Amino acid sequence: MIHRALAFITALGLLLGNAAPAFAAPPTDGIVHTVQPGESLTLIARRYGVGVQAIVATNNLSTTVIKPGQKLTIPSVSAADNPNPSTRDTSRAVNYIVKSGDYLSKIARDYGVSTTSIMTASKITSTVIFAGQMLVIPAASASAGAPPAVAATAVPAAGAQPTASAANPGTYTVLPGEYLTMIAKRFGTTYTELVRLNKLMSTVLVPGQVLVLPGGSAASAAPTAAPTAAPVAPVAGASAYKVKAGDNLSRIAAMLGTTVSALQLANGMKSTVVYVGQMLAIPGRTPAAPVATSVPAATAVPAATAVPTAAPVSVAPSTSGTFEVGGQVAGFGANAVSAMQSAGMKWVKHQVVWSPGANANDQAGTISNAHAKGFLVLLSTKGNPEYTTTNYYPEYAAFVGRLAALGADAIEIWNEMNLDREWKVGTISPATYTGMLKQAYNAIKGANAKTIVISGAPSPTGYFGGCGGNGCDDNLYIAGMVAAGALNYMDCVGVHYNEGVLSPTLSSGDPRGSSGHYTRYYPSMVNTYSSAVGGARKLCFTELGYLSGEEWGSLPPNFRWNGATNMSVAQHAQYLGEAVSLARQGGKVRMLIVWNVDFTVYTDDPQAAFAIIRPNGSCPACSTIAAAMR
Repeated sequence: MIHRALAFITALGLLLGNAAPAFAAPPTDGIVHTVQPGESLTLIARRYGVGVQAIVATNNLSTTVIKPGQKLTIPSVSAADNPNPSTRDTSRAVNYIVKSGDYLSKIARDYGVSTTSIMTASKITSTVIFAGQMLVIPAASASAGAPPAVAATAVPAAGAQPTASAANPGTYTVLPGEYLTMIAKRFGTTYTELVRLNKLMSTVLVPGQVLVLPGGSAASAAPTAAPTAAPVAPVAGASAYKVKAGDNLSRIAAMLGTTVSALQLANGMKSTVVYVGQMLAIPGRTPAAPVATSVPAATAVPAATAVPTAAPVSVAPSTSGTFEVGGQVAGFGANAVSAMQSAGMKWVKHQVVWSPGANANDQAGTISNAHAKGFLVLLSTKGNPEYTTTNYYPEYAAFVGRLAALGADAIEIWNEMNLDREWKVGTISPATYTGMLKQAYNAIKGANAKTIVISGAPSPTGYFGGCGGNGCDDNLYIAGMVAAGALNYMDCVGVHYNEGVLSPTLSSGDPRGSSGHYTRYYPSMVNTYSSAVGGARKLCFTELGYLSGEEWGSLPPNFRWNGATNMSVAQHAQYLGEAVSLARQGGKVRMLIVWNVDFTVYTDDPQAAFAIIRPNGSCPACSTIAAAMR
């Protein structure tokens, strides 16, 4: 559901988030920071180059919600960060900075403590961790019931990298999990000096970014080709490639027997910058069939056939179907029906939660009720993350096939499967999801060829900087699906757009940080997704919404993206009408489902503030949507 995705992403900082403000004064280790209006814990952590949880632990915070005027002690990054498990002093707690590819049970095993003890010491309530996050590894005696330490590969210590006493190489290439304060300490310089030398507008670093060091030159900061002393063997029989540490586009092109420009064209890239974990489509290769496991890091995706089924359909541009609009409902009562009819809506969306043993016939009434009221029905199907392993695919496919047989007009296959809230942690993979999509598609089309199959809409996020078992950026996830052959098993590409605070006609000017990121704007969302599939399939917005808290006076903290209320009710109606108009005229969108029609819940999760039926029963957006459809 869109509102859950928003709360999750905002609270944990999964989106690129707010860029740091201008650097008026150099931050120093152990500084006391006074919270300013509009600041979040994520913004402050990124400004000082530390983890959110490190600030939480240092200040004994019980929540990530902070208030203007509140004073926070910013922890220092000590030499104890990422200590070698085999040599660290087990009698005291130390800090550990999460690296790309880490997961909590692995860290616990390496350090001979329990996952519970790390969670307790770090004051975290979830086993989900992220690169750059700071964890507290407790003293061994504090880990009751901890398993014995195992002989594991040591985690590289900070000291293993170049230090201040080492010769200055002039430039430095950022590794996963690194941040400015850490790099400044390593090379005997300051945070502020690195910002000045590199003319940084934000402290957010990405793997592969090249920084100029004091004494180096800007000219030397351009990425260079990988050493060519050893010949690079081409990778045969692959249709996609997952970027590994040390890769650059030139090396990848040589290894895959193609060119840099061909790779850029195939992946819709405007630069040659690649990131660890990024999934690249290989031009000129036949799409691989889906595989049943997540793609191992640093390897090409093999052209395998994991699930024997009927021969795939040919991939041809999907241009059939006139653009239509609809809405997601809570109760689908008389008021909702009247509002939707006045807005010119043809579709009603219901979400169906599947689990093993579920009976599709329970949805027969939902389908027949929609048809009786004159609406086509979209059923968005999802389930618990534990049911996303391949052994459940046949039963899930049979379930959605039965929904099609009952007359469902469109079925969405899962929901936001690029996040571990919706897919089993450690197994998130566009290729694995394509295996589910393939079986579901064949079952649906076998039961009712007219049912539209919509791929699950990923959550829009740029947090991960790639695609791995614990989460994927949505654009890379879609590219990975295409590389795995997903275009053979969908009629429409599912999309969620859930963070707009400006008119959908605009492509710049977002008041938040990272204002250039494509997820901020409707036009760049459409262009990004359409380009990712090469225009071979139209887009279906299964959730598109704007959030106005005008009637309540102030939105919950995690939803205040543009002032206390984000926008007025009048703007809410205007933006929805404009989005529908753009979708109808642009030719790239088949369906747009408005989130939402008639939800009334308003708590920390303000679903009612998205609704087109406002608290007083009026529907200003009904007229703007209707006008856009005429």
